[in-house]
Amino acid sequence: MSYKSGLATVTVLSAAFVFAPATWAKDDVARDEAGPYVSGSYGGYKSHGGEFDDENDLFGAALGYQFNPMFSLEAEYIDFGNFGNDDVDGKLKGLGLSAIGRLPLTQSFGIYGKAGVFASAFDVDAFDNSKTYDDVNPLVGAGVDFRVTDQLTAFAEYDRYNVDIDKSDFNGQVNNDGPDFDTGRVGLKFQF
Repeated sequence: MSYKSGLATVTVLSAAFVFAPATWAKDDVARDEAGPYVSGSYGGYKSHGGEFDDENDLFGAALGYQFNPMFSLEAEYIDFGNFGNDDVDGKLKGLGLSAIGRLPLTQSFGIYGKAGVFASAFDVDAFDNSKTYDDVNPLVGAGVDFRVTDQLTAFAEYDRYNVDIDKSDFNGQVNNDGPDFDTGRVGLKFQF
């Protein structure tokens, strides 16, 4: 799945999230006040930054705790896979820790924003040199969710990540300090 097709999928699903509550909303689908949850997601991303310009798929899995209908904390593993060009190849994976603020619009539908940090392991192969960068950078995101059942919620989300490298490690041949990532994804969350 390319970034463009992934973004199109997220756009279509986002539209479905907007119109689904009016069509399918049931008053008996109650959101629990508190509890742990797990989620899985799939989507696409576009990396921006010199030799790292590319698009690809990503996968995510998260554990979180919903404190009330408007606030949760989440820890997430994300795998961006490989990206780059012929001379510069990157592989990124990491753990995100986020605070999520949610605005319920109906009993089943809401919008949310998230902010946190992303602890990444970024492997770079460039011009016959290899280096791994372990770093912590900010992350931000926004999304929509729709409560399908008492325990299952579908969501669509946009997130922004960035990572850093040291250009001097590659004799000045890499012309940027690291890529930024724009991501779009969809997923399911199961609350216990």
